[in-house]
Amino acid sequence: MAARIGSGSSFGGRASWGYGRADWIDELLALDHEHVWHPYGPMPALTAPLPVVSADGVRLHLADGRELVDGMASWWCAVHGYRNPAIDAALRSQLERMAHVMFGGLTHEPAVRLAAQLVQMAPGELRHVFFADSGSVAVEVALKMCLQARPGRRFLTIRGGYHGDTLGAMAICDPVDGMHALFRGALAEHVFVDRPPRRLEPAYAARLEDAFARHAGGLAGVVVEPVVQGAGGMWFYDPAVVGLLRELCDRHGLLLVLDEIATGFGRTGALFACEHAGVAPDIMCIGKALTGGYLTLAATLCTPAVAHAITNGEGGALMHGPTYMANPLACAAALASLDLLADGSWRESVARIERGLASGLHAAWKLPGVEDVRVLGAIGVVQLAREVDVAAATNAAIEHGVWLRPFRNLVYTMPPYITTDQDVQKIGRAVVAAAAAGGGA
Repeated sequence: MAARIGSGSSFGGRASWGYGRADWIDELLALDHEHVWHPYGPMPALTAPLPVVSADGVRLHLADGRELVDGMASWWCAVHGYRNPAIDAALRSQLERMAHVMFGGLTHEPAVRLAAQLVQMAPGELRHVFFADSGSVAVEVALKMCLQARPGRRFLTIRGGYHGDTLGAMAICDPVDGMHALFRGALAEHVFVDRPPRRLEPAYAARLEDAFARHAGGLAGVVVEPVVQGAGGMWFYDPAVVGLLRELCDRHGLLLVLDEIATGFGRTGALFACEHAGVAPDIMCIGKALTGGYLTLAATLCTPAVAHAITNGEGGALMHGPTYMANPLACAAALASLDLLADGSWRESVARIERGLASGLHAAWKLPGVEDVRVLGAIGVVQLAREVDVAAATNAAIEHGVWLRPFRNLVYTMPPYITTDQDVQKIGRAVVAAAAAGGGA
């Protein structure tokens, strides 16, 4: 029998959910177990999620009274923390005007101002902005841009990458070791080169050059996450690889697409990770931190040359148009978030977090089963020799007052930029404890 909300209640207000009643948490979790499908999990879930009742700064407040420092920035997007006064105010102001309006045939100030600001911030000659409603969709748009602008029908990418969960994006994720290997055979087949090394060596450069020489004629473009591979393994690689990809794309007349969804807006210590390589792409995808974690919004930026090729090609238009494209509320949040980044103080914050994580995670080297410890910007990773016991690792982190979400063989953190030194130390201790518990040490 399905769980039911208490008699006489109505869906909507807090009273209907029994806030304040002793059994409301049990009721909430029963309904969650019955109806809610959580990401990357079975239905029903094997373990109960933690109910969050509020959040502020870098802290999540749980229904049972505990509070946790969020070491994940809500999957890397809440870079300013929670309940930021400037973003809150921007959303309240926009609500007094309109929450949404279709973008086909209409426009509005938040979207236009945001596009102009993104163009000003973006590297190179990225001058045109197509708004999407998630990072995966931004990648899909980038792929369509390439396919409409170039005659090729395939893409070149590197193993270990992750670009989203939609069909086209899945096809350019690692087809063997990635989380989408289950769908092999149903996805388009593209050209993959080995995961790039920490230091670019002649042998790897030769493999890239050979792949371009053999496949360039059938390619529409090259798609990679610059410098940091995110959900595919939290791998950091030599920026010189991105520089070589730019050179090879230019040599063979291919478009370079850089997926900055996880790395953009300061996460690696540069505003965009491609700055470490000193290059700019033809197409760039952004998302996650764009709105400071308030609302889902992404964008695909391109050069005038790409836009010209699409507009003057078959169809005469980019064939995409999300319903919630350029949502005014999301654009207002993004403008406020970018304003918070405008003074550049995030650079010292990220550098400070980098120093704190490097110091705090060093102790993980002493643990048995630890293969690697790496830190770049506001990203800290402990890599284990085997799959993490997620439940054990998560519980260990919670015992240290920190929320982490390990996956595969990784215990990692990507905290908000406002995280204090004291809380960074707390996160460091929690990561080491989670690695010890989750790695079987």
